[in-house]
Amino acid sequence: MTQPQPLLRTLLLIDTERYSDRDDVQQGYLRRMLFGIVDRVLLSAGADQSLRRREDRGDAVMELIDPAVPLTDLLRALLNDVPAELRAVNRLAASSAQIRLRAVLATGFVHIDEFDGWVGTDLNNACRLLDGDPLRDALRERPDDYALCISESVHAGIVAHDHLGIPKEQFNPITVPTKNGPMDAWLYGPVPASLPAPRKAPASRPSTPAPPGLDFRGTNHGLVANHVQGDITFGGQGGLR
Repeated sequence: MTQPQPLLRTLLLIDTERYSDRDDVQQGYLRRMLFGIVDRVLLSAGADQSLRRREDRGDAVMELIDPAVPLTDLLRALLNDVPAELRAVNRLAASSAQIRLRAVLATGFVHIDEFDGWVGTDLNNACRLLDGDPLRDALRERPDDYALCISESVHAGIVAHDHLGIPKEQFNPITVPTKNGPMDAWLYGPVPASLPAPRKAPASRPSTPAPPGLDFRGTNHGLVANHVQGDITFGGQGGLR
């Protein structure tokens, strides 16, 4: 049997808060709202049905999105379109049918096996971010209906570069406890008060001074044809040239 090959995909996971607290009729309504919101948001980002694959998890959906869909477009849609969709849906819904969402955007490799199952460490890690306390607490403490977390790979590849419409200063570092150890990620918006102080970026390493009595000075333009171009002075004044 041929082993399934890993596919590089964008991973989008979206979960409904307090789904199991609702009765069967309300759960059916929430599922329709969830699917409609996700479909419209992904279509606005250029991810039509031919460019994505969905796993239905009842109260949640997982989407494998072709890397041909730009991550910048997906992230802008998650930042702008999802909140707008939620406002439009919830303003017409009864209090018992309000929908609130947690979302994770990540990237990684996923195997799709002969049973149409999805397998991959990157996918497992995205699920841990979705189910982790930091994202749950963030949604619980916010007056709006949405909380978004992104993986380190999405932050390093996209957010850190300050693309148009993706405000990097509004993403805050968090650490998510998991059974396999802590995971670093980034939360859009304020960090929950229940979390410890955010981790700090590593300090830059101080430069190492030259050993005593050895001073490198002069102008060195590098080696050309095995000859040093420019002067290098070893030692203080009067040293060797």
